[in-house]
Amino acid sequence: MPAQGKHRRPKSTSLGRGLAAVTTGGAVLALPVIGATSAFAAPAPAAAPQAVAPAAVVAQANSAAKAAPAKHSVVAGETLSKIAREHSVSGGWKKLYEGNRKIVGSNPDLIHPGIKLVIGAKSAASSDDKASAASPSAARGASADRADRSERIEAAPVAKAAPAAEKKAVTYTNDLDGWIKESLAVMAEQGIPGTYEGIHRNIMRESSGNPAAINNWDSNAVKGTPSKGLLQVIDPTFQAYHVPGTSTDSYDPVANITAACNYAADRYGSIDNVFGAY
Repeated sequence: MPAQGKHRRPKSTSLGRGLAAVTTGGAVLALPVIGATSAFAAPAPAAAPQAVAPAAVVAQANSAAKAAPAKHSVVAGETLSKIAREHSVSGGWKKLYEGNRKIVGSNPDLIHPGIKLVIGAKSAASSDDKASAASPSAARGASADRADRSERIEAAPVAKAAPAAEKKAVTYTNDLDGWIKESLAVMAEQGIPGTYEGIHRNIMRESSGNPAAINNWDSNAVKGTPSKGLLQVIDPTFQAYHVPGTSTDSYDPVANITAACNYAADRYGSIDNVFGAY
C-alpha cells in the first residue's frame, strides 16, 4: 500500500487586527487589516507505488529452478539399475539409459567409473519447452501489470506453490540381507517372481551365503563350467538369464541372485518352488 502523507494541524496564531482610517470627503471608513501571520506545513509527497513482479515471470523462474537436472559420477561396482533406484528414476534403468545413451555407449550393462550421468535430462528439456511457450504470456502480463498497477497493488499476493517432496534414495547394506533386498527390487521391476524366504533358503543350501563360492568337483566342473556364486550358477546359464542393468560378473551377488531367480522362474515358476539341486 502506498504511504499517505502526514499532515500537521496548522498552529493557531492570533490574527492582528487594526483599524485603518481612510478619509474620503470627510468621511472616515474603518477597515479591518488582517495580518497573515499563520504558517501551514506543505503535505509530504505520496510514496511512489512499488512495482509488483508479474506472477507469470515468478512461475517461470520457479519452473526453471526445479527443472535443473542432477548429475551422478559413476563409481566402481555401480550399475544403471542401482543408480536408477537410488535416484528414484521414473522408468528405471531403461529411462536412465535412454537419457545417457551417448555417454554410456551401446552396452547398458557396461558403465565405466568416472563417467557422469545426467539424472532427469528429459524432464529438464520439457521444462525448457514450457518456459519458452510461456514467454509471450509473460511479456503480455508485464505490460498489463504496468497499465493496471494501481488496482494490482491492492490485490492479494499470489501464493507460491509448495515444492514437491523429494523422494528418498534407497540404499542397501553390503551383506546377504542387502543383496537379497536389492535383488528383489530389480526382480519387481522386471516382473520376476520370488520372495525373500525362497531366495535365502536356496542360498544357504547352495553356498552358505558366500558370494565367492565355486564348485570344482561336480559334473559341470568336469565340463569346464563350474557353478559359481551365491546360487551356484554356471556361466552359460548366467549369460542366458542375465538381467539387464545388473553386473555382467557372475560373482556379483545381486547379478547372481537375479539371474538364478530368472532361470528358476522360467523352469520352475519361481525360486520359491526350488527345494534342491536345480
